Amino acid sequence: MAFLTLFLTFFVSAQDSFSTTKNMFLHMDFEKSIITNTKNSEDHKTLLAAMKAADLEEILSFDGPFTVFAPSDSAFEKLFPKGTSALLHPENKEELKAILRYHIIAGEFTASKILLAMCRGEGKAVFTTVQGAKITATMRGTDIVLTDGLGNSAKIIAADAAQCNGVIHEIDSVILPKKINLLP
Repeated sequence: MAFLTLFLTFFVSAQDSFSTTKNMFLHMDFEKSIITNTKNSEDHKTLLAAMKAADLEEILSFDGPFTVFAPSDSAFEKLFPKGTSALLHPENKEELKAILRYHIIAGEFTASKILLAMCRGEGKAVFTTVQGAKITATMRGTDIVLTDGLGNSAKIIAADAAQCNGVIHEIDSVILPKKINLLP
């Protein structure tokens, strides 16, 4: 119980920092879909182009609920400093689809639900993505951090953007399901 109280205290502190972040995802219309709100975001043009190129646009427009860990444009730029154009080529569609599906979990997991799962898991929670691989959520200070199977991590920098078909959390890095041939 003390562990749960500790995490919930961190959550309240973390939510304050999420709330003050200037981010378009925090001002999204909860009555619209993940795709519709991503189209309206100025910081997620690469993510939207990638979703379209991977044929995920229709699924994320209607189905759900989903939790999307959405890398910002700057997160894609960190991974692809020479540009993301190769990522969007038709011959890379399957790898792109694998990357994007690795950022989605079935169900609606708000930050508080992720924290509750971490409490139950004694400090960590493991989620299976729709791609089929696992990601691990842990705390670093007051931040929720996702770690992929290769040891790469991404911090949730804006949480709980409610959508009609799920929730979006913005992350500061792209996480990967496996070694991807598209990487520079």
